[in-house]
Amino acid sequence: MIVKPTIDDAKLILSYTGKVVIGVSLLLLVPMATAAAAAEWDALVYFTLSLGLSLSSGFLLSIAGVTDRRPTWMHGMVTGAFSWIVVMAIAALPYWFSGNYLSYLDAMFDIMSGFTTTGLVLIQDLDHVAVSLNMWRHLLTFVGGQGMIVLALTFLVKDSGGGYKLYVGEGKDERLFPSVFHTAKAIWKISLIYLAVGTLALWGAGLAIGLPLAPAFLHALWIYMAAWSTGGFAPMSQNLLYYHSGLYETITVVFFILGSFNFALHHAVWSGDRKEVYRNIETVSFATTMSALTLVTAWGLMKLHVYPDFMALVRKAFYQLASAHTTTGFMSVYPRQLAIEWGDLALGAMILAMLIGGSACSTAGGFKGLRMGMLWKAIVQETRKMLKPSSAVFSQRFHYHGERSLTEAQVRSAALIVLMYMAIFLFATMAGTAAGYPFLDAAFESASVTGNVGFSIGVTQAGMPSFLKVVYIFNMWAGRLEFMAVLAFFAFVGSFFRRKTA
Repeated sequence: MIVKPTIDDAKLILSYTGKVVIGVSLLLLVPMATAAAAAEWDALVYFTLSLGLSLSSGFLLSIAGVTDRRPTWMHGMVTGAFSWIVVMAIAALPYWFSGNYLSYLDAMFDIMSGFTTTGLVLIQDLDHVAVSLNMWRHLLTFVGGQGMIVLALTFLVKDSGGGYKLYVGEGKDERLFPSVFHTAKAIWKISLIYLAVGTLALWGAGLAIGLPLAPAFLHALWIYMAAWSTGGFAPMSQNLLYYHSGLYETITVVFFILGSFNFALHHAVWSGDRKEVYRNIETVSFATTMSALTLVTAWGLMKLHVYPDFMALVRKAFYQLASAHTTTGFMSVYPRQLAIEWGDLALGAMILAMLIGGSACSTAGGFKGLRMGMLWKAIVQETRKMLKPSSAVFSQRFHYHGERSLTEAQVRSAALIVLMYMAIFLFATMAGTAAGYPFLDAAFESASVTGNVGFSIGVTQAGMPSFLKVVYIFNMWAGRLEFMAVLAFFAFVGSFFRRKTA
């Protein structure tokens, strides 16, 4: 970290932030085309206005940041955090202009929820919003899953060294190819191929349950975008319960579990290395915790006789647990059912699943399976040390796209991230309790925002206190970027203003 940031440092960050804003602004062309096709002329006007304002903002930031300097790790981290805040404010313009939000804060909440693939919403009258607005909601979730920086790298950033620093600043560090640009394009290639397959599968499922041709296609597209990005947004207020379809649920489970896996794992499988699926520490960790927590959830529900038969219990328990563990947030039960019917044991298992989350460098949030696997290996290693002679020397190994030795630095980094997740989880839980919600409800909702999940137990509503909305926005942002970029941002701002006042 630079102790005394200069004006050139700030200009460089503004320049790259402007490129990210321009990239996201151009996405507005998609809902504009949708509005024109659907003859939603009012929506076309406010999307056009939003495009003009957002492009102007992006170009102004880029011009204000013109400099010959090359970005360092600090610049990449700060840009990664700052660009998410700026884009949140700008991308909320269509939401606010639509009239479906009670305040601009609510609109920004939904933008951060979409970009971080959380899926909690404060939108009003969701069942009757414009088709183009629904397109914008789900497009943002889809892009957020891949990453805004990945979008900018693919089209707008040409400096390879600076590009990788921006890429890492967004909480990613997996390079599928030596070039970060080829990596970004590979991520989009994987996602778009799955987009075609997933949309067709869900389109067929929609037609099978009686949806008309065009609505079946749009619902399929939107639900796939949210499933693959583990985002949890849905075009109807009842979420997945709206469809009352076991087929729809089965297809979405497949895609949100796939979406929660590391992009490098997808690339390895596509390249012919299928053994990586069952050797990788993340898939082993996910299978272990998923199985254990599903059993705990089912046990809790059986004790309370919540569901009439075993198949209904398994269907509800597995779907909600898988949705929580992959940090997707699709729900096939009503939010208040969780609070009233599920009981403490099942809710406790759901909270753990939401906090653990999916894979590193995927669309999922949470601690990540990689860190959980590393910490388990570290516990095993320390236990072995206590049972062996003091002169014994051994190392703990794990498989993660190749055999690797577990180092103290890796364990320390994993433990630090998990500790910070727990810290903001407790912070949001206390904030929810201070706002007057029961402790378990506050903890459940806190786990959902911290792990970027999107499950709600009924706390997240437009009428909740504004300070709690701000806390939840912070947790979604910090959890999605995995803290380092956020800490760098606050350190940079603090150092910059100390410099100005010194």
